[in-house]
Amino acid sequence: MNDALSLAGFHVGVTAARKAEEQVEMLERRGAKVTWAPALSAEPNRVDEVALREATERVLGGPIDIFIATTGVGMKAWFEAAEDWGLLDRLVEVVARAEILARGPKSVGALRARGLRELWTPESEEFDDVLRHLRGRDLTGKRIVVQEHGQSLSMVAHALRRQGAVVESVTVYRLAAALDPTPIFGLVDQVADGELDAVTFTSAPAIAAFMDAAGSTGRRDDVIAALQADVIACCVGPVTAAAFEMWGVPTIFPERSRTGAMVKFLEAELPSRRAGLSLELAGGHVLLLHGTDILLDGVEVRLSPAPAAVLQALVAQPGNVVSRQALLAMLPSGTAGSEHAVEMAVARLRAALGTRVVQTVVKRGYRLAVAD
Repeated sequence: MNDALSLAGFHVGVTAARKAEEQVEMLERRGAKVTWAPALSAEPNRVDEVALREATERVLGGPIDIFIATTGVGMKAWFEAAEDWGLLDRLVEVVARAEILARGPKSVGALRARGLRELWTPESEEFDDVLRHLRGRDLTGKRIVVQEHGQSLSMVAHALRRQGAVVESVTVYRLAAALDPTPIFGLVDQVADGELDAVTFTSAPAIAAFMDAAGSTGRRDDVIAALQADVIACCVGPVTAAAFEMWGVPTIFPERSRTGAMVKFLEAELPSRRAGLSLELAGGHVLLLHGTDILLDGVEVRLSPAPAAVLQALVAQPGNVVSRQALLAMLPSGTAGSEHAVEMAVARLRAALGTRVVQTVVKRGYRLAVAD
């Protein structure tokens, strides 16, 4: 695929604050029109040195049983601060004696740079898998130190305490919203009005800040509807994508959680979306989706928002079962929040497409009946 032409004619929003120039350049080199609107401050707001040093002294106050590193930038900053205070050797010595768990390759890199070796890291890079690794273990009396990322991990600490652990959280930095919200407000409007083809996100806090901006401008429902329909939410990896789950927004992300991989993934995905999605259904019917247009055997089908949202969710996983809860999360805001609302939406979808197109899988959910 020719880099100079592969994204020509597409308009992509970029929400990254750090290393945004690199991402914008990669997209523009492929022909995309780019709107850059940082959702977060370009530099993380670091905790004052007094608070971080107090937390470090508490960590050094006794042996650690389990040490959890969550981010490379956080570990690097903590080690550098400890070095300035003359505490680095003690910190490394205490951590080295613990069972070290690292969330991903960046935190692994920061640890190894100081001669520390992790005992386990999840392939997914998801923090939930770190908790899953510890779930079921007897943590009674175990002292666990958790290096927080840009957002509070207080719920994680509470979960570990329920297993009997003594938890010490160390906040190295906090992520803050961009000082000037004007660009992100403009991006919200562009998404809500369907003026963009895709928006990229490189962190969960950026998604939170973006949705906060959408709420502040009164356009959150419009944004969710657009992201459920025509505008692609492209995330750097599953950890970032998980932040959209609570909003019922479908996402795409590459196998490797890297900016370059995300851009290449979007490069392949956008042209295929524009071409439209064609599915051969059971019974020889052909379903074509092109933007908001829906055609069954060449005849236009008009759907209200709720059955349209259900169809989008089923089409995203053709032939696979989608749970009622997952479908409920996809329904437009304002729809009655119960499984009965899903049943009504499915009934309307069947009325429009045919009763055999959407199959019920007892006690599991629904699936789109595609041809074998």
